Amino acid sequence: MAVKIRLQRHGKKNFAFFHIVVADSRAPRDGKFIEQLGSYNPNTNPATIVLDGEKALAWLKVGAQPTLTARRILSYEGVLLRKHLAEGVAKGALTEAQADAKFAAWKAQRDEKIAAKKTGIKNEAIAKAQAAKKAEAEVNEARAKAIAAKKAEAEEAAKKASEEAAAEAPAAEAVETPAE
Repeated sequence: MAVKIRLQRHGKKNFAFFHIVVADSRAPRDGKFIEQLGSYNPNTNPATIVLDGEKALAWLKVGAQPTLTARRILSYEGVLLRKHLAEGVAKGALTEAQADAKFAAWKAQRDEKIAAKKTGIKNEAIAKAQAAKKAEAEVNEARAKAIAAKKAEAEEAAKKASEEAAAEAPAAEAVETPAE
């Protein structure tokens, strides 16, 4: 029986998440499986991966073949590196301590990269919010200037109208007085 480590689709249309499972290669994609190793959610940024690395490593050691996507996930989580280092220890190329040190260094570097990506995403969101706020303030300022200009024009027109009315009023009185 050929055993595969593959993804099993769940979730709704256009919003899928996946379970990482060990299954017979002849079983349908979302059908019967032997064991569930974890989950993968590509909808978050960065993608959320929950994986039992020990179980995955055990299945790889007994010959389970990961699919392309599952292989990339296992590589991202360091399971394939641990398998490679374990094979080196078995051949005598490395000691267990050296293998653990190499894996710890790799994991620290990967965690640092993920943290940098998360802070970069957060800083980008903050910068976008500040730019939007600044643009909104500029629009509001332009609107306030336009309103002030209209108000000044209205006051100017009202002044002219009152001056014209005042100028017409004495002329009307002057016309009435000689008629007396």
